[in-house]
Order: sequence, then structure tokens, then C-alpha cells
Amino acid sequence: MITHKDSIHILIADDDEDDRAFFSDAMMELKMNNKLTLFNDGKDLMEYLANPDIVMPHILFLDLNMPYKSGFECLKEIRADSRFKEVSIAIYSTSSSEKDIEETFIEGANIYIKKPNDFTKLKKVIKEVLNINWQFHSSGLNKETFFFSI
Repeated sequence: MITHKDSIHILIADDDEDDRAFFSDAMMELKMNNKLTLFNDGKDLMEYLANPDIVMPHILFLDLNMPYKSGFECLKEIRADSRFKEVSIAIYSTSSSEKDIEETFIEGANIYIKKPNDFTKLKKVIKEVLNINWQFHSSGLNKETFFFSI
């Protein structure tokens, strides 16, 4: 579990500018000790992750439907690279289709979050997701615990 004295390094890749701003505002209001890095598409995210000098993120919030490189493509590439085996990946999407949930589960995402359309719910989702004990959560991962709902 990440304690609040530790700085949490969070990445979010989402092509929707409003959603990125909403997420960033929620993080600031939660006043958690974190470093948030924003990307507006999968291509920019993967270019950043390709840099060997980056500080590894603790968690990546990944939208599925993005231009240039989709969240699915990013997920597959990230999970194929052993450098990122400790990075938790939260799919963060407007989609709640069974197909998307199933495919991202199979490809190695840690949790699937349907984007809340309410600021209070978003803060609650972020707070709960950041407080998950990922080592325990990932070891007991099954489809029932994969889809996160408030």
C-alpha cells in the first residue's frame, strides 16, 4: 500500500481535454502527495515511457479510445515490457462494454473504471483506487474484482 508520506507518481493518458482537467482538479482537491503527468494520446504516453531515465509511475490511468495509439495498444505494449511489471494500470473509460472489460482484463490491466460524470464520485474513485493495496489486489485478481464501481 502506498502511504501518504510517499509521493505517488501517477500518469493519465486521455485525449479528452475536459476529462484530463477534471481528473487533475480532483487530484488537487484530494491533497494527496502525488506527481501527476498528463498525456493527450497513447503515442505521447509511449514515447515518454520509452525514455530509460523516467521515474517509474506507480499507476497509470489509461483511456481506451484515443487517436494515434489506442489504450488497448498501449496496454499490450506496456505489459510486453518487463520494465513496467510493477506499474498498476487502471483502464479509465466511458465504455462499459463487456468486450472492452474482458479484453483489458486478459491483456493485464489491474482494474477497470467507468469514468464518473460527477466530480464528487471522481474524487471518491481516485481516492479509493490510490488506496488499494496493489500487491494483494493483483494476486487475487479475478473478473469480479476487476470492474470497479462506486
